[in-house]
Amino acid sequence: MTMPLDPSADPGRRAWLPCPCCDHGRDCPDCRAGRTCGRHWQYLLGNSASTVHLQCPSCLYVWWHDTRPGATRAA
Repeated sequence: MTMPLDPSADPGRRAWLPCPCCDHGRDCPDCRAGRTCGRHWQYLLGNSASTVHLQCPSCLYVWWHDTRPGATRAA
């Protein structure tokens, strides 16, 4: 189910993590090289310690990601 754009979504608060739903930057040379891209970013909705809450501007998927080194869980 696609969510609407979160009211707290602000293009000034961005994160450069791949979207687990659509991976909209998969064919972008900058994204594939791990560089920040001006087109393929996620809204950074908030964070709690090392956990970031994100929304993809392309498919509007909402998820969280643990940014600690070695952490693999995301939902």
